[in-house]
Amino acid sequence: MTSRFTELAVDCHDPEALAAFWCEVLDFKVIDRNEGLIEIGSWVPTAEEVRARQMPPTMCFDKVPEGKTVKNRLHLDISPIDVSTEDEVTRLIGLGATKVDVGQGPDRSWVVMADPEGNEFCVLRTLAP
Repeated sequence: MTSRFTELAVDCHDPEALAAFWCEVLDFKVIDRNEGLIEIGSWVPTAEEVRARQMPPTMCFDKVPEGKTVKNRLHLDISPIDVSTEDEVTRLIGLGATKVDVGQGPDRSWVVMADPEGNEFCVLRTLAP
């Protein structure tokens, strides 16, 4: 017996706006939309494909009334694939992200950021050739 990591759920106030932000960041598309819930991904999952092998998880944005109150205990790490880390950070700021200080210190190879609803994520070193 085993399980697959199929979805990452993100509680938020505005699923439409946050899904749009992450679609731009990750080049994902909206693959499902229900009242108060939006799912985005790089593919449309089928049960057969998920059973056959581990596939990239999707992200689900679920509308909740409460706001974020503390630093996330779980966060995404992303790696630019065709630009420098600095250029990607600039692009993400243009999309609505902000740089944040969670105590990481100044001499790190990654940049800690927050999405438009304050969820932290890290931009790691570039994978560009």
